Amino acid sequence: MILEKIKDPSVIKDFNLQELTLLAKEIRKRIVDVVSINGGHIAPSLGTVELTLALLSVFDPIKDRVVWDVGHQSYAWKILTGRNERFDTLRSFGGISGFTNRDESPCDAFSTGHSSTSVSAALGLACARDLQGESGFCIAVIGDGALTGGMSFEALNHSGHLQKNKFLVVLNDNAMSISQNVGGLQEYMARMMASRPYNTLKQQIWDLSGTLPENLRRRFILGAQKLEESMMNILVPNIIFEDLGFKYVGPIDGHDVELVSTMLRRIKRHMVGPVLLHVVTQKGRGYVPAEQDASSFHGVGPFDANSGKQASSGSESWSEVFGKSLVRLAEADPKIVAITAAMAAGTGLASFEKKFPKHFFDVGIAEQHAVTLAAGMACKGVKPFVAIYSTFLQRAIDQVIHDVALPRLPVVLCIDRAGLVGEDGATHQGAFDVSLLSAIPNLIILSPSTAEELDSMLAFASKYQDGPVAIRYPRGTASRGELPLTDFVPGRAETLHQGKNIALITDGGARMVAEKTHALLVEAGLNPWLVNLRSLKPLDEALLNELGESCSHLFTFETNAVIGGTGSRIAQLLAAKPCQVVNFGYPDRFIAHGKTEQLNEMIGFTPETLAAGILNRLKA
Repeated sequence: MILEKIKDPSVIKDFNLQELTLLAKEIRKRIVDVVSINGGHIAPSLGTVELTLALLSVFDPIKDRVVWDVGHQSYAWKILTGRNERFDTLRSFGGISGFTNRDESPCDAFSTGHSSTSVSAALGLACARDLQGESGFCIAVIGDGALTGGMSFEALNHSGHLQKNKFLVVLNDNAMSISQNVGGLQEYMARMMASRPYNTLKQQIWDLSGTLPENLRRRFILGAQKLEESMMNILVPNIIFEDLGFKYVGPIDGHDVELVSTMLRRIKRHMVGPVLLHVVTQKGRGYVPAEQDASSFHGVGPFDANSGKQASSGSESWSEVFGKSLVRLAEADPKIVAITAAMAAGTGLASFEKKFPKHFFDVGIAEQHAVTLAAGMACKGVKPFVAIYSTFLQRAIDQVIHDVALPRLPVVLCIDRAGLVGEDGATHQGAFDVSLLSAIPNLIILSPSTAEELDSMLAFASKYQDGPVAIRYPRGTASRGELPLTDFVPGRAETLHQGKNIALITDGGARMVAEKTHALLVEAGLNPWLVNLRSLKPLDEALLNELGESCSHLFTFETNAVIGGTGSRIAQLLAAKPCQVVNFGYPDRFIAHGKTEQLNEMIGFTPETLAAGILNRLKA
């Protein structure tokens, strides 16, 4: 096998077309074999194999800085830049990350996780390069889906303004149909635009304009631009990039490794200023199940490599509970709409989209827009539910504050993946939403611990008109309670066990850990209170004040950072009370990737560790 012999990516420069073709096949098999066991983002990475080979055939991964947007596309890059032997540890505890990571390899120019960042980061690298008098290309690889994020257009606009040389954006067009199908004419134009004669002539025209009087110069430039644009509009799509100040090249077949390599070499040798190379690829390329259903194979858990059949837990997830509940509510209330930022399936809204297509809005990767879109709808009496992952809500905090909470608009934020998410790691852990949201006035924050609680909270939120409501729930299988909850009221906690002297206070995803910790303390001879908050803002201040008076210790449990979390607010509330408040949650550091159980063990958030810590504190 060729792949096993590659210890240094520089050897790829010497490979012929036959060797590159065989290598691409070996890489795809390697990706499928590993991801079928570990899970991961398979379809995007299968689509960028040839592009990766072409980049490494032309550029030096150390001297030239390549920034992969998100990192979903970077598995081939990882394999070829010294991590093939460790690729079996992908997304595993202590193994390599599912995203690019500067701590992992000097070939990773930027650590990524969220989308639409690569152009900004690569431009920053280019600016620093020039300030420090260094050479080398700075390259951003960005998917067409990531271009829906406003940050990418801000960066493109700034790039066009700065006109940095040796700055390349590779648009990996794999799903959104930005362009027409690749054909001979487009390929010919792409070759022409990256050729020496074309770019020499273009530069000479600009140089000539500088010799003309000012009154003629502007007319000359305008005329030359209009002529070029007219020709390009006839033959080449996506001239928006030229308008932003880029030299546009493409579209070309991103799976033709020889063609992509040739175009990259021409760009490297002949073109000045920022360049955008448009390549068209296929998600899931080379693996039939992923080719046929790229959406399902975007991010997957373990699956059968031969059939492509994905494993199923057989249990209902929190996302599914949310989706079904919202469908029921919408059947009774035509004012309800659902909004998501490119996560219809992930947030459980696929069934809602199918049943209420006119009431469903997928805004693409544009979380800020999603929230303010909802605010606009709410102004007209529509009831918007915005389904968003906790880690991506971070991007829209300004909009939550300014556009939703300040005017007290009845928008419902449905925060999926709250708490640890496991193998996606630090960039995706939902560890900060409570801390970020708790300081915002006019906002109710709810945290269900059972499917029934979630149903009841959504029903409450659907009728609440005095301001926004945020409901956070974890990833994974939803717990079921004994009885349906029909009388939910914000600010009212549930007493699960009446005790004496000490109290355990929990909510949502932390409830199971708190209940098991409670059982261990009972076995040790204690009789703690056990309280399920349900409502994080407002808190049940009456009950908490009562416990603060009657108990020596209150121990809080939460799936959020301890700093700024619910526990810290309870400690503040009870600061004048005789009890000691001790907070358990996530430590003041980013939590890496691995199975959730392993991560909880690492940070000491297990019933055994927590119970032992409580007993030691009580003995002190």
